[in-house]
Formats: sequence, C-alpha cells, structure tokens
Amino acid sequence: MSLPTVSQDHFKISFAPLSLEEVYKLADDPANGAIIVMSGTVRNQTDGKPVLYLEYQAYEPMAIEVFRTIATNLRQQWKDANQVVIHHRIGKLKIGEISVLVAVGCPHRGEAFEACRYAIDTLKHNVPIWKKEFWSDGSSNWVSIGACEQMHNQ
Repeated sequence: MSLPTVSQDHFKISFAPLSLEEVYKLADDPANGAIIVMSGTVRNQTDGKPVLYLEYQAYEPMAIEVFRTIATNLRQQWKDANQVVIHHRIGKLKIGEISVLVAVGCPHRGEAFEACRYAIDTLKHNVPIWKKEFWSDGSSNWVSIGACEQMHNQ
C-alpha cells in the first residue's frame, strides 16, 4: 500500500538564470505518469519590431501569492496533480534566455498538459510582473505581461 504524496510545490522569482533541470526535478514524483514543462523565452521581435532585450520587474510577495493561488485552483480542476512548479525571472534578459518555467506533474499526460496550460495562461493574466521591451530603434515600453498577452491574442 503506497502512502499519499505530499505536495512539494515550488515557487520562485529570481535574477539568476532559470534551470530546466531544476524545475523538472522539483516536479518529479513517483505518482507522475507525465511531467509537462513550459518554457517561455525572450524572442527577437514583437509584432515585427526587432527586440534587443527585455527587462522584467515583479511585485514579488504578491506574485508568489498568486503562484500559490494558481496551484490551489489548478488542483480544484485537476485533483490528481502532484507537483506544481512556477519560476519567473526578473532583471535584464537577452534574446533566447528563459523568462518563465512552469511544470506540472500528474499521473496522466492529458491532465498534465491541460493543467500546465491553465497555470501559464493564468500567470500571464494575473501575476504582477511587468516587462520593458527595448527595441533596435532605441525606443522602449513597459507593459504588464498580462496586457501583453491580451494584445497578442486579439
């Protein structure tokens, strides 16, 4: 008879580069049949405008609380979710660097995919994190990552 697993969710906001290996290990659990990891990276353009780099800022205490709420709400819909890991980077990020990692471990792949998508979509709309895009023409602009996501989905 196996003992029920105890959630070891992990949330972090960091100036240091994010680690796929670390996030995967944190999401691992003997009850998992699937671990889905979503990696968000800095791309080289926004709406065809060349981007040089991004700068992220966060209201960290509130952001971590929102990460916890995402995990709690996620488990209301996907009750078998074992582990939820959300790490977000702040500071200056170059093209190709990882800005966010979300991992969800579940017994089955379908629920793991759905739960991970829920986590990143909810993060993009609710977490107090802002990014400033620095463009090749010398201009820049601060936007909420939620506002940015909404602009690109219209």
